[in-house]
Amino acid sequence: MKRERALVRPHVVTRGRARPTRNTFEMDTQIYAVREASPGAAGPEMRRVLRLCRDGAMSVAEVAGHLRLPMSVTKVLLGDLLDSGHIVTRSAQHDLQAPDLDLLQNVLDGLRASL
Repeated sequence: MKRERALVRPHVVTRGRARPTRNTFEMDTQIYAVREASPGAAGPEMRRVLRLCRDGAMSVAEVAGHLRLPMSVTKVLLGDLLDSGHIVTRSAQHDLQAPDLDLLQNVLDGLRASL
């Protein structure tokens, strides 16, 4: 039997706020948990974020997917966790150089050979 999740409206999770305190989150921003929440200090969604990011980085989009919450709600929660010192973030590094076409071709050839 599939376990049903309680229906909690997003504005309840964010205490009525629609925007994070900081506008530092892109979909690919990496989230790292650096502190556990003390009991009663954070809601269940915040504690879940900390568990998800405890063993390694997770992108904002991945966190939203795991929480099954809209991106906007997830960003508000992450902003609160960032403000309280429970998480740190790192922007994804985008390589400005063109990809190495020879390397990509070798990967493609290797994949084809394995099929």
